[in-house]
Amino acid sequence: MTQELAPYLTNYFAMFRSEGWKQLISDLQGNVGQINSVEMTTDNDNLNFRKGQLAILATVLNLETQIDNAHEQAESEESVDEAV
Repeated sequence: MTQELAPYLTNYFAMFRSEGWKQLISDLQGNVGQINSVEMTTDNDNLNFRKGQLAILATVLNLETQIDNAHEQAESEESVDEAV
């Protein structure tokens, strides 16, 4: 793992352990159902707006998994580099 990547990942992992992060994720998960409601969609513009909201929510809700995957990939690349 590079010297630049290690503190970057450490900061994310610290954030993921915080109560604030857990509260944010809980709140956002509660909003997904309301935003994803077709019944509340008024027109095509509103539908596109909701699609954008859902895309952003998905990015935030999946951030921890993405960072975990990046960490695992960095560690596996480091293991390969050490073996060579």
